[in-house]
Amino acid sequence: MLKKRELSESGALFELLIDPNVFPYVRHKAETSDAYYFVTKNLIEAEDRGELISRTILDEWHQPIGTINLYDIHNNTGFLATWIGKPYFGKGYNNLAKEAFLYELFFEQNIEVVFMKIRKTNGRSKKAADKLTYSVLANELYPEVLSWINKDGDVYDLYAIPKDQFTFHYYRKEELEEKEA
Repeated sequence: MLKKRELSESGALFELLIDPNVFPYVRHKAETSDAYYFVTKNLIEAEDRGELISRTILDEWHQPIGTINLYDIHNNTGFLATWIGKPYFGKGYNNLAKEAFLYELFFEQNIEVVFMKIRKTNGRSKKAADKLTYSVLANELYPEVLSWINKDGDVYDLYAIPKDQFTFHYYRKEELEEKEA
């Protein structure tokens, strides 16, 4: 479902990224396949320096379908950015990728809170965030972070995923799955 980013997948990801339903919401944009190759190279190097964590989202045939990243890592917190290609919208990949990535962040990378800044006009992302039982609208919980992400205008809502809330969700889900088995 997730793997470390590789340069070899940049061409396939670029083809998904340029769709007009995807491109406006992607953090690391590029206008050409060659430019996206260098964006990917820079992201891999930034991860090597500990500045971010970046993974490729794969479908069940191990084909790249999008990316998930934690950026602006500071004091065991960071911001989540995810995009998935349009052919994969509504098929459950977003939720599966987030859960796998959050598991890695909280249990392997020592992250305590994951923030999501979502444009108030991005209905698809807001709907996805609201579906996550471990995500909370955090505009009032973290006013300093909200102020920082909206320093250029009231553009974003802030969501947070605290480690304890995700942990409760994760182990509760496992418990329910064991009971059903």
